[in-house]
Amino acid sequence: MVVLTGHSLRFSEIKRVLFERETVLASDKSMEDVKESRKAVEDIVEKESVIYGITTGFGKFSDVLIQKEDVEGLQKNLIYSHACGVGDPFPEIVSRAMLLLRANALLKGYSGVRPLLINRLIDLLNKRIHPVIPQQGSLGASGDLAPLSHLALALIGEGEVFYKRKKVPAITALKKEGIHPIALSAKEGLALINGTQAMTAMGVLGYLKAEKLAYQAEIIASLTMEGLRGIIDAFDKDIHVARGYQEQAEVADRIRKYLKGSRLTTKQGELRVQDAYSLRCIPQVHGATWQTLHYVKDKLEIEMNAATDNPLIFENGKKVISGGNFHGQPIALAMDFLGIAVAELANISERRIERLVNPHLNDLPPFLSPEPGLQSGAMIMQYTAASLVSENKTLAHPASVDSIPSSANQEDHVSMGTIAARHAAKIVENTTRVLAIEAICSMQAAEYRGKDKMAPKTRTFLESGRTVVPFIKTDRMFYKDIDAMYWWMKRAPARY
Repeated sequence: MVVLTGHSLRFSEIKRVLFERETVLASDKSMEDVKESRKAVEDIVEKESVIYGITTGFGKFSDVLIQKEDVEGLQKNLIYSHACGVGDPFPEIVSRAMLLLRANALLKGYSGVRPLLINRLIDLLNKRIHPVIPQQGSLGASGDLAPLSHLALALIGEGEVFYKRKKVPAITALKKEGIHPIALSAKEGLALINGTQAMTAMGVLGYLKAEKLAYQAEIIASLTMEGLRGIIDAFDKDIHVARGYQEQAEVADRIRKYLKGSRLTTKQGELRVQDAYSLRCIPQVHGATWQTLHYVKDKLEIEMNAATDNPLIFENGKKVISGGNFHGQPIALAMDFLGIAVAELANISERRIERLVNPHLNDLPPFLSPEPGLQSGAMIMQYTAASLVSENKTLAHPASVDSIPSSANQEDHVSMGTIAARHAAKIVENTTRVLAIEAICSMQAAEYRGKDKMAPKTRTFLESGRTVVPFIKTDRMFYKDIDAMYWWMKRAPARY
């Protein structure tokens, strides 16, 4: 059981809820804060005070006063009108993460919603009813308005949900689980959709995949070092301590451990004086990616526990302030950084693939072919890797540098954070496939050199990988091998 407080959600708990079917409960203390905040909203409605989004319209309509009898209709209209998402739906796991993060944000007690609304979000989580949420349509400021409106539809029994591996009308799933749709009350529609939970959910899942991939990139690069008889001196501890970056030194340390006992690596001057940068600079390049991953994790952990609603209610309603916590700029930048950092893992991996297959750069069979000329071997695998790397370069263009005014120029600077998060997620997927290709090629090269000469840890990786991708004895449909390695990496451990 994961207890949500609005203040203490961590990656370890998110993983349990998303991947281990852990149930969720709201903390009693946090629910007391929610009740106090709600009382303040009810007082505002009763006194007909002029407060944005409670007794006024939204965006450019913030100057339009709403009559007391229309306050609830205002919230339903908001959800209907803002549910304008288009395109393919987010993966179901992203929808689940959005439910979790929105419930946690509302539990901070600054949003003025009823406990009932938070309990409904948690009901959907625990019953695994996940709203169908289109991926496109968010500007990443004023919150993820369109995506979160589709999430809110499920609470009122509208729209569609994923339920028991099928897409069904929300009302159908709610009825089967004995859950009653709710009628949104004052401020609740606004509280549901003013937030960064779409970009943050995508960011959390993208980060978790990227972190695992960064570890896997190290064992795969180590295997390539053996296949190319790389010079181990470049990973000496003193070199990396001398520069001062902790992450760089840690990558070098892990690779030294992976290659401990190898009789395939060489010393400087033994075969050549220096290796190419794609081998020699692995700690520097991979280490810089780790620096970025740490930055991204820090920003996501703050946002996972952030109040991103507007207006926010403080001091039991004595202070109600309109601000801009819904603006996604911190996550937009973090997601752009994540995409760029992971794209670099693919860039350097593809260059190692080239060194593994190019007969002018090694003494292995050309293109690792079992019968060069008659059989092409890994020739076109490198093409595929190059194509993915090139696609990453276009996806890595920062989304956060763009802004288009909206709501009649009232909302005149937006973050595009959800676009950044979607692009980063695609870059992670592309990079996984590039590293899968490097793994296939490096296993082939290392076996040509002699499996008995490999380090124990890299040999363990190779033997596990061989359960899904056999040694290449003849040309075959290599897309199947790439796909098999890709899915095996998803299941395989991050570290060896």
